[in-house]
Parts: sequence; C-alpha cells; structure tokens
Amino acid sequence: MGRSLTLAFGLALLPAVAAAEPLIARYEVHAAGMRVMRIEALLDIDGPRYLVRTRVQMNGMIGVFARGDQETSAEGAWRGTEPVPARYRVAGTWRGDRRVVVMDYGPDGRPLLRAIEPPNAGEREPVPDALQAGTMDALSALAKLTRTVAQTGRCDTGARVYDGRRRADYAVRTAGQGVLPVEGGFGGPALKCVFESRLVAGFRGDQDAEEARRPQTADIWLGQPLPGRGPLPVRVELPSRWFGTVRAVLTSVEPAGSGQALAQGQR
Repeated sequence: MGRSLTLAFGLALLPAVAAAEPLIARYEVHAAGMRVMRIEALLDIDGPRYLVRTRVQMNGMIGVFARGDQETSAEGAWRGTEPVPARYRVAGTWRGDRRVVVMDYGPDGRPLLRAIEPPNAGEREPVPDALQAGTMDALSALAKLTRTVAQTGRCDTGARVYDGRRRADYAVRTAGQGVLPVEGGFGGPALKCVFESRLVAGFRGDQDAEEARRPQTADIWLGQPLPGRGPLPVRVELPSRWFGTVRAVLTSVEPAGSGQALAQGQR
C-alpha cells in the first residue's frame, strides 16, 4: 500500500468545511477482505488558526506482520484559503522502527527540520533546499483542500508538500456528484474528488526512481454525515499492487467534547 495509502488516508481525515467545534472522526481501512488499519483524527480548523492531529494504528492480520502506531499533528494559521504552517510533528513506531519528525517553519516560511529518526542518510536521497522552498507539510496541504471546498463547493486545488523525508506535488480535481449506499457511518449524496500525488524528491535508496515518480491516485467521496455540519470525506478508494482496491470508510464522527481525548494523546 505504501506512500499512496498514507497520503490518501490522510486526506480522508479532513472535513471539507470547517466547523465551529472541533470534531473527532474515525475510519476503518480494509484490504483483501480484511480490516488492516484504524484511523482517528482530531480536527480543529475553524477560525484564524488550525490544528489537525491524527492517529493511525495497523491491526488485523496485516498488523501482526507490519505493526504500526503513529501520531501526526500539524498547526498553523490561515491566509484566506492558504495555510501558513507553524509546526509539524510525527511520533510512533512503524514496522518495528521508531519514527520521529520535528519540523518548524521560519519567518520566511521555509521548513526547519529540528529532528528526524531514523535519519534520512542511508535511507533516502536528500531533498535539495531549492525544492523545499514554498512547501507545506502534508496535513496543512490537505487542510487547504477543506477551505477550497468550503468556499467553492469544488475540489480543484493543489500544493507542494515536504514532510521532512519526501517532496511531492498534490493535485485534486472535481469528478462529479453521486449517491453512496449506506456503509459504516454514512450513506447518501456525496461529491467525488480525484486525488493525485507525484513524488518529486526524497527517493529511497533501494527504490527505482522511475517507478517512484508514477502518480499515486485515490477517489475521495465527501458527504454530510452530521446534520447542520459541513461535508466530510466518507470513503476513500485507491488501487494497490498487492491488495486490490484499498478502502477507508467513515465509521463515526462526533464533537470532540463528547469523544475520547485524542488531543491529549489518550485512547
């Protein structure tokens, strides 16, 4: 599933319209007929500032062989529909290895990598400074999509993304409207968006660069599971080489005050 899984399911955690009260959204990810991952997100993206915190846990049969529990957060301010990121943090364990990224942003908007574990040296090619300019972290880039949809009712947007390890270009386009059958926590009218990511730099040393440059795509369906609140991604579908179509489905969404305190790192 790899990079496309992480990017697409990160997208599935962000509502398309900012709400006055923070939300907690939960998703289950299925592949090859099995549940392989759970995703939970705290979403606070209204007002002049934003905070997105996600927790990803591998489980089911695949979790036995590829254990993972990772928390990622991004915060910053808004300039219209453009995010101005301030901090990006990753902490957890993935496939038995501890993973850490601590990244801040300077006054000129340039990313400042404070800590990374394991180091990129020996794992990935370095991302040149010139390609880091004008970028934002992955969650801030995906939060940008929410503002765009909130203001235009369409998905058409893009971003230059750097997460401390990889440099990628994101593009999203509107594909039309449809009606989804009931599954998980939603059924009904939804907007379909097509998400595409292209890796630009930060290739793994054991990775074929030409293969890595191929675009990774996903279909994102945005619906309205909570009356009186804006639309949320309710399903994500993307092809994978080994597992067929991988699907993420919204199972529940509620105001953060009534849910479990992901913001405090509790479960």
